[in-house]
Amino acid sequence: MRKIMLLFLGLLLLALLVFFTTKRFAGDTIKIGEIATVTGDFAAYGVAEVESVKMAVNEINEAGGILGKKIKLIMYDCRTRNEDMVNAARRLVQQDKVTAVIGPSGSGLCIAASPIFNQGKVSHLGTLPTNPKVTVDEQGKVKPYNFRICFLDPYQGKILAAFAAKDLKAQTAAILYDVSSDYSQGLREFFTADYEAAGGKIVANEGHRGEDVDFRAQLTKIALAKPDVLCIPTMGKCLPLAVKQAREMGIDVPIIGGDGYGDFMWEIAGKSMNNTFWISHVAKEDPALQEFFAKYEKQTGTECQEFMNAVMAYDCVYWLKNAIETAQSDDPVKVRDALEKTENLKLMHATLTMDENHDPKNKDGYILEAKDGKAVFFKKIKAE
Repeated sequence: MRKIMLLFLGLLLLALLVFFTTKRFAGDTIKIGEIATVTGDFAAYGVAEVESVKMAVNEINEAGGILGKKIKLIMYDCRTRNEDMVNAARRLVQQDKVTAVIGPSGSGLCIAASPIFNQGKVSHLGTLPTNPKVTVDEQGKVKPYNFRICFLDPYQGKILAAFAAKDLKAQTAAILYDVSSDYSQGLREFFTADYEAAGGKIVANEGHRGEDVDFRAQLTKIALAKPDVLCIPTMGKCLPLAVKQAREMGIDVPIIGGDGYGDFMWEIAGKSMNNTFWISHVAKEDPALQEFFAKYEKQTGTECQEFMNAVMAYDCVYWLKNAIETAQSDDPVKVRDALEKTENLKLMHATLTMDENHDPKNKDGYILEAKDGKAVFFKKIKAE
């Protein structure tokens, strides 16, 4: 009898172990994580991403979910701080047991949390993190569980350099960049290399820290250098502040920058935004996006201002949906494999194919011109 009882207890423990290890995938919901910069300097971007992800999740759930299961969205605010990003990632992977995580947009934030996702074997889909190190390590080896839906800083740098040299015919350029930002440092580096390769000359190269609000010392040096164009490869509140102060100091040349543009900048810089040009991943006038913008305004009661973040976050949900359906499972490892093999997936803003580094292949870039209170399509451009 004792042996039978011990055998019974052993089988019971084994059954419980199997139950708890498979519980993650056996429920009637699929848990998806989102990390967003809802507060802090990047709050405008984060709010747009949260609203768009919620909209996509609601649509999918109303249509029956994925594999017959409803999506359960678990969101944390990382407050634009690396330590909060790491803590949020750890909670989603270790505590909440999500299938995958979407967002945020900041490269430095995504790089900081990368070890958590890879150690926990949970895929991370970056919305707008453009630094190459988001998906590859220092040795250039791909990070198995890191992906992105946007093009990269080297591509942005080429576009900015080509636009400055060819379209603006600028022979000299000045740069004002954020020394504390992986995004800003990377974009500065790639713009410089490609602009000089095109025959341009950098006449001023001034740094600041992300929390700075006064750039007059740096702009004084830039004004004395008399550049044909000013490149500000940053994002967040410091970006419109720098534009406004540059204009106040008499720097009236074209100002160019990466994908940090947001309509919130007009509230800070006002008319100083005129004659500035910005890289974009989408064009707001694209007919394919108009239904989305209308739904966003109906859901939130506000116009979709940070439209790049909103569109990328929304399409990340549908990209993840496709991967789960392709894998026929919400097991994180199987979903990772399906994400890696994404090919010719028609999303709202583009057709997505992953390359060997978990980056999109051959996406179009757009130049937006800030004009009369908004950003308007200027030209479509591909880096050569």
